[in-house]
Amino acid sequence: MVKVCCIGAGYVGGPTMAVIALKCPKVVVTVVDISSQRINGWNSDHLPIYEPGLDDVVKQCRGKNLFFSTDVEKHVSEADIVFVSVNTPTKTHGLGAGKAADLTYWESAARMIADVSKSDKIVVEKSTVPVKTAEAIERILTHNNKGINFTILSNPEFLAEGTAIEDLFKPDRVLIGGRETPDGQKAIQTLKEVYANWVPEEKILCTNLWSAELSKLAANAFLAQRISSVNAMSALCEATGADVAQVSHSIGTDSRIGPKFLNASVGFGGSCFQKDIMNLVYICECNGLPEVANYWKQVVKVNDYQKTRFVNRVVSSMFNTISNKKIAILGFSFKKDTGDTRETPAIDVCKGLLGDKAKLSIYDPQVTEDQITKDLSMRKFDKDHPAHLQPPSPTSIKQVSVVWDAYEAVKDSHGLCILTEWDEFKKLDYQKVYDSMQKPAFIFDGRNVVNVKKVREIGFIVYSIGKPLDPWLKDMPAVVA
Repeated sequence: MVKVCCIGAGYVGGPTMAVIALKCPKVVVTVVDISSQRINGWNSDHLPIYEPGLDDVVKQCRGKNLFFSTDVEKHVSEADIVFVSVNTPTKTHGLGAGKAADLTYWESAARMIADVSKSDKIVVEKSTVPVKTAEAIERILTHNNKGINFTILSNPEFLAEGTAIEDLFKPDRVLIGGRETPDGQKAIQTLKEVYANWVPEEKILCTNLWSAELSKLAANAFLAQRISSVNAMSALCEATGADVAQVSHSIGTDSRIGPKFLNASVGFGGSCFQKDIMNLVYICECNGLPEVANYWKQVVKVNDYQKTRFVNRVVSSMFNTISNKKIAILGFSFKKDTGDTRETPAIDVCKGLLGDKAKLSIYDPQVTEDQITKDLSMRKFDKDHPAHLQPPSPTSIKQVSVVWDAYEAVKDSHGLCILTEWDEFKKLDYQKVYDSMQKPAFIFDGRNVVNVKKVREIGFIVYSIGKPLDPWLKDMPAVVA
């Protein structure tokens, strides 16, 4: 019976291993993590992450061929295949700060694998890592191998939060990269046989190590580039009276372009896009490709510009001051159907509004008050580190209240900002919302959720990204400082 161990019980490790256990009943899967709080969560009725369909998968397998444990060394030692799914945050200081990936946790995992292993192992990179990481890990393992043979594979994840289980059940592709040696090819075949239990063979792509590592960074960079492209167009649409929804629909019908990732918004977020692009930028710079680095940097710059533009639009629309005005924030996660707030645009938007002395009332159906407080008080990139290594955060922020009802959030507010496209925000009774707000009542729709025509008829002054401007707003241009 094949034994699989995954180091890291986060957004990638937990769901991926749960699906492997479900689809491969003859494989024993153990997910290990040094955080007892996280492992206790996986062993409880309240899983530590929210993902549609995940509960059912875990409940079907847990205790049968799926286990969660803090006994890292024991399970790594016993495993035939070790997946490494640890954090690879952006470096906050030293060489490459703000761009390069911090591989501290990866290196420590590799050293531990070498220390505790008593039999040959296939070690699989599951975290998003810079190109050539496998080479560094290989060196650590081979210099500490004690006669044991380690084979490194790259098997990057391509999951989208909110649809991760569906993505795992029916992947567009599974990518496995390995050395072009007999051992490397044999290891690729072993991992391929695991996925072949449910993934059609033509969707399992086998490449060399470096192609697999770079493919992950490239995929995220291309997706983020599409979002920044349509967001750049949204600014032009507002300036000219065009409607970005009509423009993106029009270009999306071109089969060469396609409709996905063309929704204008307040900006992209999530754990990967910015981190992976900056990592790509750093790799380009290190390889003497400054023009290529600058090209990808611009994708992140446009994303930052979009968030700044949104904040400036809020302030300028409300008589150029939001000091002591209550503003409702609907949605804090980086997209619907997930509780993940990593790099969510809501953080920068809220910090911008707080910088102008606004009072915020925040509601998100999946994000806790503790998480929101942490996010608004933490420095950039600190959140990428494990919880026990993060700096302590205050228990509350003076100008922020977190509520558990959208109608409570908007009560007596001067304006409301929609920052996540949760379905429930489309279904709100906007007449009731309008009646409870200060007048004039403003909606700043960062996700193009509301029916602009209908809410204008109710009496709202509406700003919807990339849509023709409300007459009120035309007199108050949003200037980016």
